[in-house]
Parts: sequence; C-alpha cells; structure tokens
Amino acid sequence: MSGATCVLCTEPGGQLVWQGAQLRLIRAQEAGFPAFYRIVWNAHVAEFSDLTRAEREHCMQAVTLVEQVLRAQLAPTKINLATLGNMVAHLHWHVIARFDWDSHFPAPVWASAQRPRNLVQEAALAQQLPQVDALLAQTLATQL
Repeated sequence: MSGATCVLCTEPGGQLVWQGAQLRLIRAQEAGFPAFYRIVWNAHVAEFSDLTRAEREHCMQAVTLVEQVLRAQLAPTKINLATLGNMVAHLHWHVIARFDWDSHFPAPVWASAQRPRNLVQEAALAQQLPQVDALLAQTLATQL
C-alpha cells in the first residue's frame, strides 16, 4: 500500500479533533464505542520503528496526553491502547475509553460482544465528547 492508495493518507480517518505537523487526533466512528480515538502519524509509515527516536517520543507523548484527558474527563473503567495496522498499514494508535457497561467489556473491542449495547449509556457519553474534544485539542496544541 502506497501513500497514494492509503486511506489514512487521503482522508482524515474520522472526525478530526486536532492536527499538528507530525500527527493528528481523530475520533473514530465506531458503533458502540463513542470514545474511540486514533492518533494518526501524518507521513505514510507502516511501523513505529520507522520513526526516529524523537518522533517516537513525540508520538508517545501524544498517546499519553490523550489517555490522561480521557481518564480525567470520562473516568473510564480502562483505557485500551493498540497499534495494529493490519487493515491499514499506516502508523496509528488506538486510544479507547472502555467502560464496564460497554457491549464487549472486558474483551477487546474487536472481539465478540459480551452483552447487548447500552444505548442510553452510549448516548450520555456521546453528549460529553464535544467538550472532551475541545480539551484534547487544547492540550495537544499547548503540550506537544
């Protein structure tokens, strides 16, 4: 997959929350998981080790900041961090706020559901996200 055919090179990859020179933060539209974010490296690289040491540190600082804001604002049961890249070979980190009421918890979001979705809880969480997004953008802009 080249940059010309890579979906993360040609599209934001979700709702853009913040964009910097090296990376961007998007909120993914993943059914059942309203607080599912991705940190996407802007340049087309496939693996974390493709980055320089300084770039890796920058990227992990962004992951840490997003995790900290989500924990402080949403009080999730757990934060899941993952970088798979099996479907899209473009470096990106998943930062997912998980709750004991979500349909898949404690299993990964990519596993089979453990219970039906809690649409009331999902909607209540989704209502908080515009303020969370604003705080994430402010935090990344001032601390990266």
